[in-house]
Amino acid sequence: MSAVTLKNIGGVDLTIRDREFVVLTGPADCGSSAIIRMIAGLAEISKGDLLFDERRSNDVSPKDRDVALLARDYIPYSAMTVAENLAIGLERRKFASGEIKKRVAAVVETLGLRDQLSSQPQSLSPEQQRFVGLARAMVRQPKVYLFDEPFADLQPAAASRGRAAIAALRLRASSTILYATSDPGEALAFGARTVIFDGGVVQQDADAQAIFDEPANLFVAKFFGHPPMNLVHGTLKQERDAVVFSEAGDGTISVRWPASRTEIAKELAGGPAVLGFRPQAVEIAAAAGEANRFSNAFRALVDRAEPKGSETDLYLRTGAHELICRSRRWAGQAEGGHRFQFEIELGKTHLFDAVSGGRIMAEP
Repeated sequence: MSAVTLKNIGGVDLTIRDREFVVLTGPADCGSSAIIRMIAGLAEISKGDLLFDERRSNDVSPKDRDVALLARDYIPYSAMTVAENLAIGLERRKFASGEIKKRVAAVVETLGLRDQLSSQPQSLSPEQQRFVGLARAMVRQPKVYLFDEPFADLQPAAASRGRAAIAALRLRASSTILYATSDPGEALAFGARTVIFDGGVVQQDADAQAIFDEPANLFVAKFFGHPPMNLVHGTLKQERDAVVFSEAGDGTISVRWPASRTEIAKELAGGPAVLGFRPQAVEIAAAAGEANRFSNAFRALVDRAEPKGSETDLYLRTGAHELICRSRRWAGQAEGGHRFQFEIELGKTHLFDAVSGGRIMAEP
């Protein structure tokens, strides 16, 4: 067993349950890599406590923590073959030669490294070198795996294969796994519990899909998702039977919610607010006559279009904001430079407090 607990480490309180897979993410220098290094014993903990299974471990030597770390800067020992690189950690721990051979054989078969066992690291591709690092961690069979942006500098296809290997490890291993990344797309791809940091402070801690669907604040809304969430500044107004959001400046967006479904937002009526919606939640209106019946319809200039296969990313201007629409209806339309009618899916809108940044209304 190996639950990992951080108690007031840099102001962070976090518990990772035994055998749990947790992704730590945020922009570069958000604090997630520092947490990984502190758990590994490679960075000093000046304040707070690190616990493994409720035992304080701040002063435990890295070699005695039963953790394995793979970071983006991993480089195999150049004077050793791949097989020797994989075996050395176990040899230092006085494992029997038979057990070492058994573990190495199983891992290289899993990761497709059998043909590289006698190779020198400098003859390997960057992807293969990183897989050697992963294999070296796996032969250890540690209680805790730590990954710090392990595939960040690889080509997208290679990084995808690396994530697939981690996902497979997640299913097989009986270990706790922490994975730090500054790529929100990578974090979302794992579909696991995700902790988002900014400046060393936890912004949201939830399942990745839940964060994507209901970001806790403006920071999370901007960071988590690609393309990022559209954020429109404006004001809220209380009407007799509705709360109305109006885009600031010369913007064309106006959205209405029934007053009975927006009790929290009513408290901010008359003040500034930010409307948020994903590019997937806005679409070209089916027909001009039909769009006019929607209270959430607006006109926007299409600056340019970027085809994405069955979808097209449309870059819009409303007069006050630049937005993105991921459209399935664009095929065969004119080039950019023309105005079109768009509509927003009300069930996928969010309102944020313009001052605090917190989400003030979930899905209406």
